[in-house]
Amino acid sequence: MTHFSDRVENISISGIRKVFEAAGEDAINLGLGQPDFPAPDHARQAAIDAIESGAADGYTENKGLLSLREAIAAKHQRDQGIDLSPDDIIATAGGSEALHIALEAHVNQGDEVIIPDPGFVSYDALTKLAGGDSVPIPLRDDLTLDPAAVEEAITDDTAAFVVNSPGNPTGAVSPPEDIEEFARIADEHDVLCISDEVYEYTVFDGEHRSPIEFAETDNVVVVNSASKLFSMTGWRLGWVYGSSRRVERMVRVHQYVQACASAPAQFAAEAALSGPQDRIGEMTETFRERRDIVVDGLEAIGLHVPTPKGAFYAMPEVPEGFVEECIERGVIIVPGGAFGENGAGYARLSYATDTESLREAIEIMGEAYDAVI
Repeated sequence: MTHFSDRVENISISGIRKVFEAAGEDAINLGLGQPDFPAPDHARQAAIDAIESGAADGYTENKGLLSLREAIAAKHQRDQGIDLSPDDIIATAGGSEALHIALEAHVNQGDEVIIPDPGFVSYDALTKLAGGDSVPIPLRDDLTLDPAAVEEAITDDTAAFVVNSPGNPTGAVSPPEDIEEFARIADEHDVLCISDEVYEYTVFDGEHRSPIEFAETDNVVVVNSASKLFSMTGWRLGWVYGSSRRVERMVRVHQYVQACASAPAQFAAEAALSGPQDRIGEMTETFRERRDIVVDGLEAIGLHVPTPKGAFYAMPEVPEGFVEECIERGVIIVPGGAFGENGAGYARLSYATDTESLREAIEIMGEAYDAVI
């Protein structure tokens, strides 16, 4: 008799996707984290050239094109001063696959993985698919992850903990001293720190730092992606890096589930990383302006909003029925509970959309707030 695996029965379709796919055609969709900028022209052209020349017709190396991995290594040297060997990088099908293979390579059945709560929906689901048990950690009032809370949660069964700064769904940016503490915890407790840095470039206040900058052991693995850095979500090109022994284990998983990332996307990402970078500053400044519009607008309505310092999300505290009332009125936002138990009483909205739509959405949300108060 056929049956389904316990692993798949323990997860469900994410609340983000449920809301997104239920949205009407005329709805203002603030539910999906997707920049509204086009991908860089030089990235698109690189893919076209590779396709037309036939260079993208075949498999690449499991880890990805050497030239792409060299471009990724150069990016991290340029941005963070990290000496990274191209051999210690795997190009993946987006940041999602990078997270997946990092967890699969390091988590045994019954191992614990400490995750932020609220946190990105994949952390819990991918932990369960790897056979592990999630250990959710409530965030501080400013929605950052407290290193002391992470350290307190570590047990003999802890295999890893996840750090995400700038954060999804919160928009929070961890201060450098916290990032340094996460590295110390990974070193001293001999547990893996998986650092999700896909929003690295979108920082308004403070600065982005990576635990790998401070680690004295190889107990940090970093996930990143072209999706949010270069507005290339549909290209599905991410990467993961760490020490040689960790990459060697992760590539064992990658080669069987993926073989290699899409070749055209690899050529495009290489061009995005190596070509003009002016789009980055333009995107960040635009998101900053939208952040201010959203925060000011929601506070004027009467909502409390921890000010996002990065990414392109706001996570206001909302009254019961608010999310449903917004959706009913044609503004799609995601209930905070979709991101973990401690997200209850919040909602996440993305301001990766045009200013006119944001102002209209805020007006409608004001009406929704009045209707439920």
